[in-house]
Formats: sequence, C-alpha cells, structure tokens
Amino acid sequence: MKILITGANGMLGSMLTEMLFKTEHQILATGRGEFRSNQLTFNEKNRYTTLDILKPQEIEEVIGNFRPDTIIHAAAMTQVDECEQDKELCSRINIAASKDIMVAAQKCGSSFYYISTDFVFNGEDGPYAETDKTGPVNFYGESKLQAEEALKASDLRWCIIRTVLLYGKTDHIKRSNFIYWVRDNLLAHNPIKVVNDQIRTPTFIPDLAKGIIKAVEMQAKGIYHISGDDVLTPYEMAIEVADYLNLDNNLITAVNASIFTQPGKRPQKTGFHINKASKELDYQPIKFKLALKFIFE
Repeated sequence: MKILITGANGMLGSMLTEMLFKTEHQILATGRGEFRSNQLTFNEKNRYTTLDILKPQEIEEVIGNFRPDTIIHAAAMTQVDECEQDKELCSRINIAASKDIMVAAQKCGSSFYYISTDFVFNGEDGPYAETDKTGPVNFYGESKLQAEEALKASDLRWCIIRTVLLYGKTDHIKRSNFIYWVRDNLLAHNPIKVVNDQIRTPTFIPDLAKGIIKAVEMQAKGIYHISGDDVLTPYEMAIEVADYLNLDNNLITAVNASIFTQPGKRPQKTGFHINKASKELDYQPIKFKLALKFIFE
C-alpha cells in the first residue's frame, strides 16, 4: 500500500512515520521544512518531502506525483488560543487546506483518514461515543468539525479518527507536551497551577499511531474514537508525573479553569468511550502510569 502522511513533523505525524517506515508499505511523509527527527533513514521505500498545505498547487503536485492509496491527514493548527485569535489562518489550515487535500485525494482515488479531536464536543456530558451529538465551544473545534463535515459530504472512502490530549516522548523532534511542561517546572522548583475541573482520557501517542495504522490496514470506514481509557484531570496527570519522578507534588496547586483568562474556551468534560475501536480494531491502550515509564526510562 502507498501511504502519504501530512504533518509528519508533529507529535503524532512523526510517530506514524516512524512506525510505518517499519512496515512493508511504501511511505511518503510530508511536512513543513526539513524532517525534524534524526532517528529515521530514508530510502526508495520510505521518503520525506516538504509540503506547505496552504499552497494548493503543492498539494496537487505532491499527491498527484505519488498517487497514494491512502492519505493520513494529521497536519493541523491545534493551539486552541491561537485558533481563536487568528480564525482566518485557522480556517485556511484546518478547513480550506483539508478540502484541497480531499480534492487531490479524489483525483487519485485515495482513501482518506482524517485525524480529529474531542473538541468537536461541548464538554457537557462526556466521555463521548462516536454517535453523540457534536457542538464545539471554540473555533479550533469548529474548524475540525467543518473539515469532518466536508469529508463526510465527499465521494471519498473516508475514516475520521478523533482523539484526546496527546502526550508522549517527543524530545527527539524538539516538541513539548503537557508531561514535559510539568516535569520541567518541577525540576526548576517552579510552583504550577493545574486545572482540576476538566476531565479527559489522555492519549499516549504510540497507542494512537498503532490504532490509526490498524484502521488503515483494515480499511476501516466511519468514525472511531481512539484515546486512553484512564479518566483523568490535568491536575491528576501532573500529580502522577511528580510522583513517578519523585518530584515535589506540593508545588502543584489544583485550580478551576475559570481562574485563567484564555481566548479559547475549553470544554469541561470530554474524553471518549473507546468500545468501538477496541472491538473493531482490537485497540488496547496502555495505562497512564505505564506510559510514564516508556517516556522517562
């Protein structure tokens, strides 16, 4: 199978690239600028090329030349506050560019796997199943939902994979995430305030990548929720990190989200029911505590 990945320099895209390079599939990873990870070797089967998804002509050329059987569209503008403050850029990246990639996919007959988010929900009654009603409370979630709807309305063979609060080992691509933020502040003896009134099912990046690859290889269709199965608040996650690393958890103060002034509202209670992915994709995420061992050892 010929597989093209967008967003290969991101936390998820780099892990997908690393895992897919070890398969028999022919891979073209794409992203902005040079490939960030120095852990992979390129060859005739596994390649990387730069792709600016804001340039429709580049999209058409790269996808048209490679003619993938499957596209995994992981590139996105994901910073909630930045999306709220620059809705035009967010729309161009998350909606318009996604549609341009769909058009190129249609021309090649490619199947389309779109990576989406729990933020398409309003957070009033999570965790959510695939069939639950959407209703984003910020523009990031709205932009991802609009791309989902465009994909559903297309003639493509499609699969939407939604996920929640990614974390994992990302130092090799010089990207931070919540786990590192907690560790680095505690190592510096900086007191931190962490939200304890938002509920998530945080997702270990290697688990998500495995789930996506399984979906692609099984040619899964429809919507799948893929996340961890530990229901945690960010504060509870921070305490787990501190305790695992034997750092001072007294530096961590539990607070309500209302004390922060943020441009983009966050849904209060999301997280996912992953029964469908478990049953149909044999998806089995590891526990948060075990994931910390993989990250830090």
